[in-house]
Parts: sequence; C-alpha cells; structure tokens
Amino acid sequence: MDNEKLKPMLFTVLKGYTKKQFFSDLISGIIVAIIALPLSIALALASGVGPEEGIYTAIVAGFIISFLGGSRVQIAGPTAAFATIVAGIVATDGMDGLMIATIFAGIILILMGILRLGSLIKFIPYTITTGFTAGIAVTILIGQLKDFFGLTYPEGTVTIETTDKIKALVNNFNTINYDAVIVGAVCLLILIIWPKVSEKIPGSLIAVIVGILMVKLINMNVNTIGDLYTISNKLPKLHVPSVSFAAIKNSAGNGFTIAILAAIESLLSCVVADSMINSKHRSNMELIAQGAGNIGSALFGGIPATGAIARTAANIKNGGRTPIAGMVHSIVLVFVLIVLMPYAALIPMPTIAAILFTVAYNMCQAKNFIHLCKTAPKSDIIVLVVTFVLTIVFDLVVAIEVGMIIACVLFMKRMSEESRINGWKYYDPEDNPDGSDLKSIPQHVRVYEISGPMFFGDADQLAEISFKDFTKCLVIRMRGVPAIDATAMHSLEQLYEKCSKNNVVLVFSHVNEQPYRTMEKAKFIEKVGAENFLPHIDEALKRASEIK
Repeated sequence: MDNEKLKPMLFTVLKGYTKKQFFSDLISGIIVAIIALPLSIALALASGVGPEEGIYTAIVAGFIISFLGGSRVQIAGPTAAFATIVAGIVATDGMDGLMIATIFAGIILILMGILRLGSLIKFIPYTITTGFTAGIAVTILIGQLKDFFGLTYPEGTVTIETTDKIKALVNNFNTINYDAVIVGAVCLLILIIWPKVSEKIPGSLIAVIVGILMVKLINMNVNTIGDLYTISNKLPKLHVPSVSFAAIKNSAGNGFTIAILAAIESLLSCVVADSMINSKHRSNMELIAQGAGNIGSALFGGIPATGAIARTAANIKNGGRTPIAGMVHSIVLVFVLIVLMPYAALIPMPTIAAILFTVAYNMCQAKNFIHLCKTAPKSDIIVLVVTFVLTIVFDLVVAIEVGMIIACVLFMKRMSEESRINGWKYYDPEDNPDGSDLKSIPQHVRVYEISGPMFFGDADQLAEISFKDFTKCLVIRMRGVPAIDATAMHSLEQLYEKCSKNNVVLVFSHVNEQPYRTMEKAKFIEKVGAENFLPHIDEALKRASEIK
C-alpha cells in the first residue's frame, strides 16, 4: 500500500516560500497563460464545443488542480487526449451528457485517490500508452484536415467516427478552398520555424496574429471562429445538470473512460515533471485534485481536464516551481477571457487546424513509436500496433481493453515459458568419479526443482511429476519460486493426493514467503506436515533419507 500523504503540495511548499520564488512563479504563470490561450481554444473546438468552454476549463480545473494537486509544477487544462472522446460524447449525448460523464469521472478519480490507487497506473504497459497516444494524435490530425483545406460538407454529413471523417474528406475534397490552404500553410510554417527564433513568445500566438492579419488585410476568404461560433466573454456560471438514474447509467461508461484517461495522462505528466525538477509527486493527492478539478470544470461549463505535459514543461522552463504558478496561469486567463475573448472571433479556422497539427505531432511520439517497433519483442510490438489501430478505427475504450487483454495474455505466456520443473538426473559414480558437484541421493528418493512463478498458465506442469514403484519420498525444491496462485496450489494438492495413494512422502525445500503463506492459508502445510518443510536442500535430503 502507498503510504504517501494525502496533503496538497501547495501546503508543503508554502512553508519556506520566498518573495524571489513568487516572482518566478508569477512570470511563469503569465507566460503559461499566453501559451494556454490559443491551445485551450483550439482543443475546445477539436472537442466539438465552443472556444470559451476551453478557457473555462483552463481557469476552473487549472486553478483547482494546482491548489489541491500532488505536484509542484503540474499545469492542467483541456488536452488533446480528450478531444476525440469529448467530441463523440457531445455529438451523441449533448453538453448535459458530457457534464454528467465528467462529474462521474471526477467522483471516480477522488475515490481512486482516497483508496490509494495512484501506484496502480504503473501496471498499464508503456506500449499501450504509446499506442493510444499515437492513435489519438492521428485522429486529431484527420479531424483538422477539413478546416485546413477549407472543405465544405453537404448538410447532414455524419463525421463522428474517424472512418466517417475520412470518407467525408475523400467525397468532398473537390470543395477545397485555396485561401484556407495558404493561411493554414503560412501558420504551420510559423509554428515550425518560430521556436528557433524565440522560446519566450509562443509560436501559436504569433500564428494566431498572422492568421488574423492575413484574413483582415489581404481579404482572404476563410472561415473564422466568429463565422461558426458565438463568442462570449462572460465569466463561467454555475450550472447543475438535471440528473436521473437513466442519465447516470447512460454516462457511466464515458465517465470511466474519462477517469482512466485523466489518471494515466496526469500521472504521466507528473512523472515527466519530476524528472525535470528532481522532485517526487504525490500520486494519490494528484488523483483527488484531478477529480475535484473535473467536477469543478463540468459545473462551470468546461470540459474534461488533465495535466498537460507541454504546458507543465513550459512552466518548469520559465521558472515555475510551486503550484502558485498554475494558480496564476488560471487567474491571468480570467482577465484574458474578459478583455481579449471578443477578438477570438477573428481567428481563422485553418490557423486552429495548424496549431492542432503541431499538437498532434508532438503528442504522437513518432521517434518512440518507431524505436519500439525496431527494438521491442514481437509480443510488445503486437500490443503497440493493435492499440494504435483500434484507437483510430474504433475508440480509446476498445483500444485500452483489447490492448490490456492481449498484453496480459502475452505476459502470462512469457512467464509460463520461464517456469520450469526439472527432475534431478541420476549419475553412476563411475561416470563422475570425483562426485564433487553432485548430491548423494538414496535410490528411494526423487528430487524435482521448480523455477519461476507458478500460476494458472503453467500449473499443469506439476501433473508431469512422476515417480517409480520403489520411490518412497519426493523432494520438491522451490527456492526459485517467488509466488504461486490458487490454480498452482490446487495442482500441489492433487500432487499430494497422488503421492498419498502411492505411499510417497512429500518433502519441500526452501519454500519462499508468498508460496509458504498461500500453503498455510490452504492448510496444505498441516496436511503434508510442518516437519516436511525444510529451509535447505541438504536438510530436505537428510529428512528424505530417514523415510523408508
């Protein structure tokens, strides 16, 4: 069990907080807010909601998660990981359905933290997280091609699933708007080149400004956010959805998906941040904060939020070292919302598409994906590719479920291949005259050595243990067995019954702690006799030689 404190990191760091650190956090918070502004709008639009919903999420969830979080530097808000899931929920269940699912997810996250389940996230294989992250990146990229090329779809065109989007793209590519392509290409070029010019001012902000100027000054015929959405600069208001048992039942599956993804994404971000500042986050407190942040976001008109790796890294690079920086980032966004939000109507849609292209590229971890495909064992490559393909073709839930099942089955197969039951061979003294490396075993004794964990995948190997008519004692050496499960225990009981019928005494040598406890619980030690469990093979052989 994880014994880390359920105490927000903010309350720990405030003890020795200095004026110098406050100014560093303040500057970092302002810079991160500038970075978060275009990203929050872009990710909200990719999620099928209005631009202000993205800002509401960064303000409410960002503040709560920094205030209660278990990380010193985590910056939370809308992320690309949720975009396709949220878009699907909004399309089928509307904003109220998304709100209920997000609140449900928040409750699950809080319970996960209280029950100290933060450390369980490490049991999700790296191949699965890499596979679904790359898959989400591809779905985001496909989803933005329409706006990048300025395509027009006939009324009633369904584009919820990725396969639907590809079909609609192919069928309507002849409606391409070259003005949109020029604006999108220029903005994409800025996003690629600008980081080499300056790291202080985010390239996304420059791309937004250039995109607006191109549309206004050169009169490019391009859709802007204002053409497609109603912009509001009002502060988020509390809205409690109408809750019914049917609504909760309908949203439960989506809630679990949001909760699991938020837990994985935020804790991965914390681990990356820890390595950058040489710190250690409190995973369970972080889960509670994520839960509270998502509930707050949903109640104030936002969408699901989690720790954002890129914004967290920007916070660290700009001197943020305490949760104050994340709280400042949210407060700055409140002023931005009130003052600058009306100007968001001028942002061209191809600019948003270009920003999301770079988000998708950074998210896909192409180098890691290719490296795994080249170097990982075949079983891991299967899990990686299957998770990746299923995320694109179906959805994240199917991808994680199938990926985990395949990973578990392949892991068990690998473990069962590592487990061995070998019988000691008999050598004639004439074949081995010095006999220096061999044990002296009476003829009526047989010795078997088990190595590797014993579980249901290979417990049937115990059935292969045999003995001769003259065998009076069977010695089972278990020093290489770290653990056994109920199926293996059942197989041992069957072996004992087989020995009892043939008047053969079972003697065990060097049974490790977990197998011993399992045997004790099953009253197997009582059956066999405590005197037949010896700590060393020499003592076990001595005991066996006494049995006639």
